[in-house]
Amino acid sequence: MQVVAVMTPALHLPDWVDSFFAVALIIGFPIAVLFAWAFEMTPDGVKRTEVVAEDDSITGQTGRKLDYTIVGGLVLVAALVMGNRLMPQKISAPEVIVQERTEQIGEAIEDASIAVLPFADLSPSSDQEYFSDGIAEEILNVLVRVDNLKVASRTSAFGFKGQEALGIPTIAERLKVRHVLEGSVRKSGETLRITAQLIDASNDKHLWSQTYDRKLTAENIFAIQDEIANEIVRQLGIVMDGSEGSESGEADAPIVSVKADTKNLNAYELYLQAHSKFLSRDDLKGSMALFEQAVEADPDFARAWAGLAAVYSVAPSWNVNDKDYFYLATQSAQKAITLNPNLSMPHAVLGNVVSNKTNTDYAAAFTHFNEAIKIDPKETTAFLWRGIHYNTVGYFDKAEQDFLRCLDIDPAYEMCRRHMAVAKLYSGDTKRALELFEQGRLKGNRAQDGVFIPAYAARGDASTVLAYVYQNNSGANFSHLIELNYRSYMDPDFDFEKERTNIESAYVRANGEALDWESPTGQFLAFAYRNYEAVKNPGIYNMDWWAPYPAQLKETTHQKRWMIEAGLPEFWRENGFPPQCRAVGAGDFTCD
Repeated sequence: MQVVAVMTPALHLPDWVDSFFAVALIIGFPIAVLFAWAFEMTPDGVKRTEVVAEDDSITGQTGRKLDYTIVGGLVLVAALVMGNRLMPQKISAPEVIVQERTEQIGEAIEDASIAVLPFADLSPSSDQEYFSDGIAEEILNVLVRVDNLKVASRTSAFGFKGQEALGIPTIAERLKVRHVLEGSVRKSGETLRITAQLIDASNDKHLWSQTYDRKLTAENIFAIQDEIANEIVRQLGIVMDGSEGSESGEADAPIVSVKADTKNLNAYELYLQAHSKFLSRDDLKGSMALFEQAVEADPDFARAWAGLAAVYSVAPSWNVNDKDYFYLATQSAQKAITLNPNLSMPHAVLGNVVSNKTNTDYAAAFTHFNEAIKIDPKETTAFLWRGIHYNTVGYFDKAEQDFLRCLDIDPAYEMCRRHMAVAKLYSGDTKRALELFEQGRLKGNRAQDGVFIPAYAARGDASTVLAYVYQNNSGANFSHLIELNYRSYMDPDFDFEKERTNIESAYVRANGEALDWESPTGQFLAFAYRNYEAVKNPGIYNMDWWAPYPAQLKETTHQKRWMIEAGLPEFWRENGFPPQCRAVGAGDFTCD
């Protein structure tokens, strides 16, 4: 059995081999004992024991041979056992993929876990989806603050919108939660009906359901959220510890409290509409206008000011540049903090604004991000923006940790996955960077595409480069730009000075206006066409000084020039150089 136990895994034999030998030995043992007692080996063969004379017996000889055989066998078994335990095992290193970290198959599902699905809009005109989604999200945000309760992120849970046919057990399994809250909202005139039901996905049974019919006021909306959240906590408390209330039989005191941060119903509805548009990013101008109307309706509505600050702060990255949005974002964020210093988002906005300015105060940006995360350790946007800032200053390992934390909280936050791909690209792990990039591409994420295309060009992947170039230059007048753009990526000897006239002419033909090399579009094209002289302080939303491709860039002095102009060396001397850079003397530096 010792030999079988060692050899079975070594030879990759099936589990039934152990059972077979065990049964065979159990059956064979009494038979062997019987034969050993009844028969004996002699020079003339096997004979019954009683007919063998004592002088003819060779029991002693065979016994000694058997002793030697047993000792040799034991030595062999001991060697096999020790070798199996002491020899290093050859284990192939598993490929680290973000989904494996955040969506592990077979991961234990906690009893105290819940997902809040989007509430159905049952209003007569079916035009209140923003409101029903907003109510569900508000309840989710309340539950997130409950200690020891795991709540699936909004992005993950709302990703199942329209997929109700999958069934609650399947949705819960994919979200790694045991409980699901679903419901509906009906607004009609001055009346509001909200229905909520809590489901135990392990058996697909309803634990609790309630319908709230109230007059449509802001106070009643927040009161309903409070009641639903506390009832869920009480229900999950029963599941966790069997406690059904106090000794007097009364329900437990409320664990969470929803504060009505506005009494103005119009301001609250405008806020929900603006927030919905902001999340989708499909109408930033519309989102701004709604947030502006919300703070006008209630100037003391802190969350509306925070939302307005957030949409202002991202406007330039979406090529909305008709105003000084960084200034407006700063003013709005400071107003929100004055009204409610416990809000996380305004601090994150201030950090985002500082990190995107031409003359960046890197330390101040980190101070704002750190404060935002201190206030709310689950604010994924703060982790995203701080991670991007770490990428900017070259701390790629810290950036990756922020993106991983972001994805731990919200596995469906694709921007965190995309910027972790950027960190991997800049740190030299091109293979992993492209894997993460393609994972995001499958989810429809097109952010930062231009950062990765030069890497595909360096690998000789002409098809991917051509598909990207065509997608970004589609149109009847863009054919010349397609050819020029493609060659700028794929031709190592592409010479901007020789092609400059052709580029500017093709751009006029395609767009009907001259190419302004100082504009955001012009800066991006300057980098793509290797017009590095024209690139001034490349920003994190178009190109970066850490770009590893095209390889010819490192042969120029421009990458170092951009770092110096951006003030990175001063920041590093005070806060530490990143691993790929080091000081040279008192006033110089070099980076790999």
